[in-house]
Formats: sequence, C-alpha cells, structure tokens
Amino acid sequence: MIRIFDDPEAMSRGAAELLVSIAKEAVAARGRFSVALSGGGTPRRTYELLATAPYREQVDWSRAHFFWGDERCVPTDDPRSNARLAREALLGQVPIPPGQVHPMDCRPSPEEGARRYEVMLREFFAPAPPCFDLILLGLGDNGHTASLFPGTPALTESERWVAAVCVPQQELHRLTLTAPLINGAAAVAFLVAGAAKAAVVREVIQGPRDPLRLPAQLINPQPGALYWLLDRAAAGALSREDLRGQGDSG
Repeated sequence: MIRIFDDPEAMSRGAAELLVSIAKEAVAARGRFSVALSGGGTPRRTYELLATAPYREQVDWSRAHFFWGDERCVPTDDPRSNARLAREALLGQVPIPPGQVHPMDCRPSPEEGARRYEVMLREFFAPAPPCFDLILLGLGDNGHTASLFPGTPALTESERWVAAVCVPQQELHRLTLTAPLINGAAAVAFLVAGAAKAAVVREVIQGPRDPLRLPAQLINPQPGALYWLLDRAAAGALSREDLRGQGDSG
C-alpha cells in the first residue's frame, strides 16, 4: 500500500499511528509487540512523536520489544549510531523495561556480532518462524535499505537472518537484517521523504526489477503487508498507474 502525505510531519504522524495500531493488535493477539527500528534522519520525528501524547499513552511499553534493522559498527555514543538515535528520541523517554531493548553490537567483530544477534533472534522467536510485527525501513538514494547495499554479498543471502556488511566507499562495517528475515515480517513500512528520493522511489516501485542494483526491491513480505509512507515530494515521480487504488492521506 502506498500512502501519500502532504509533508514530512504528516508522514511522521502517519507512521506513529501505524506503529500504535500494529502494537495494539499484536499485544491483544499474542501478548507482546516486536518491532525493528530504522536509522537515519527520516524516522527521528516519528520516534519523537511516539514519546509524546497522545501516542505515548497508546502503547503498552511493558509488552514491547525493540530491535534494529541495521547498525553501524561505531560506539554507542557515536552520533552515527542508530541505537543512540532511538534512545535519544524515543526509548529513553518511555517506560520500556531495559531488557526489552535489543541493540546490535559489533563486538568483538562484525561477523561475531551478526552471529550473536541471530542467535538472540532465534531464541526470541522460537519455536515459530521469525515474524516481526513491524519492521521500519528507510530508502537510500542508491536504492539501499537497512544496510543492504548494491552489489554486496548480503543481497544473495538465503539462510542467515543477520549479516555483517562492509561498505568500502564509507570505510565502515555494519550489521543488517537480511531480506529473508525482513520478508517474514507481518508488516514492513518504508518511510521516505523529500524530492531527492523521488526518482529512486519510482525505480524501486515501478521497476524494472534489478535488486542487485536496487536492494529495496528485495523487500516483499509474504503474506505480510508492505507499506510505503511517502510525503508528496518523495512521491512526485510516481505515475498514475503506480498510485491507482492506493491511499492518499492528505
């Protein structure tokens, strides 16, 4: 489903409302809510909103578990840390038990960090197949999502849930959830804002399909729901065919 909002603020509110709705349904059905958070600047406002009324009071934080879709291998107090972003904007502002926050850790090595995070996820979801209630994702202007970057080995991973990734252009190691795990989620939501993303949004959605160049095309949860939450600028290159039958949130 594609939902288009007037501006980034409205999109952020739409994302907060989606998380609240899914959290309520998950707690009512299974007694807990599991979400994997995205990094980057776009979701910050959504996190800030969730930490304030009226959203804060609508989530049962005692039953929520927070994970991450990816992380840079930097210290936890580094400004580039996705965990730091979420802690400052949301998790440090709400009454969530510390044991229900599950950040990625690259120590003692990215490969070992990926292995340990996968072990933790397998224990959390056992004995059922992995199924996050919600995974939030961003979209890079090169078509990457999470830390699934064009041309990297993680794109062809078919069994592992978590992979270590080296991005030579950035001289930075990362951890990322893999496409098989993401596609097992009950719901996945891309949050994208700004005219600079309009061209890649249309490429990913409209095709042609080339996931090694546009890794976001790997994301297609089945039978889960796929949401594209866009502001009007990010949706600016989509054709009428792309939008036919989709939602417009004003």
